[in-house]
Amino acid sequence: ALDGGRLKRYVSDFPDELLRGRSDVLEFPHLGASTVEAEENCAVMVAKQIDAFMVDGHVRNCVNFPDVQLERGSPHRLFVANANVPNMVGQISTAMASAGLNIVDMLNQSRGGVACTVVDSESPIPSALCEQIAATEGVYRAWVL
Repeated sequence: ALDGGRLKRYVSDFPDELLRGRSDVLEFPHLGASTVEAEENCAVMVAKQIDAFMVDGHVRNCVNFPDVQLERGSPHRLFVANANVPNMVGQISTAMASAGLNIVDMLNQSRGGVACTVVDSESPIPSALCEQIAATEGVYRAWVL
């Protein structure tokens, strides 16, 4: 069609070796999200994000949680998913101080009514303290990472 003059220009998102270099052809990379390659890349991305959450409490691209990323300041980390209400961070830090734990670093991020609190402690976090924080009103779940 191009060679015969029936088509003046051709635009495609599927580059073709036969059309490469022609001035009457404009080729773009195909950005399809349903290709085998895209689905594999997505699966790898999801696996890496789940691993980052399970190991360090990092949250990315979540529908109902805020993005959370705190580089580790200690091997002892607590992750708390909680309601975004006043004094939640205060209650968590008070519970840790009462247990004799020194906070090395802390991050609280919120998205709408949900917040995530990540706390790095100087020493191991006892399971009893984690259970105590988990029982706090407004805490959805707490766990040691």
